[in-house]
Amino acid sequence: MHGPTWLGAVLFLGVQLRALWPVAAVEVHTSREVDAVNGTNLRLKCTFSSSSPISQRLSVTWNFQPEDQSSHEPVFYYLKEPYKMTTGRFKERVTWDGNIQRNDVSIVIWNLQPSDNGTFTCQVKNPPDVDGTVGEVRLKVVQKVQFSEIHFLAMAIGSACVLMIIVVITVIFCRHFRKKRQEKTEVEDTELTEKEKLKITEEKEATPLEE
Repeated sequence: MHGPTWLGAVLFLGVQLRALWPVAAVEVHTSREVDAVNGTNLRLKCTFSSSSPISQRLSVTWNFQPEDQSSHEPVFYYLKEPYKMTTGRFKERVTWDGNIQRNDVSIVIWNLQPSDNGTFTCQVKNPPDVDGTVGEVRLKVVQKVQFSEIHFLAMAIGSACVLMIIVVITVIFCRHFRKKRQEKTEVEDTELTEKEKLKITEEKEATPLEE
């Protein structure tokens, strides 16, 4: 009876000591949700904190789960150096943009597509810290507005409106100046006629009447 009792006491003490000892774990930090435009590039930021110094065996694993909740797909892997995917949807579309010494394990995804909608996960292991949180980023890719479809139409309509306003203002000014010129001409003609009449009258008065 003393054997099992002694063993149980040791196990109980071990559990209590483990509960008091701080658990080594890696905490990963990411943005919860990110929106991006179709066809552009996006930097998925991921940083981490660890209770242990950075190890040469530190590893970073990026995975992706589509919106249809299908199986996870590998996106990127790092162990001493970056490893790009040689197959899958992210082949030659992901580059390393992190700095391990600054606890940054970010990546860049090029030429985003609607099929990239889903959740990206970032996991960091820094032995002996191999457990911890997993960062998640929910990506939403929105359609890109084509310049030729809306902006070109808006510019064309705007240019036509401006041109129409210029034409209307020009016509109004031309009519105004034409009217002013016509009124001035009529006044000058009236003044000239009055002068001619006055001159004729003076000549008649100056000419002696014949008997």
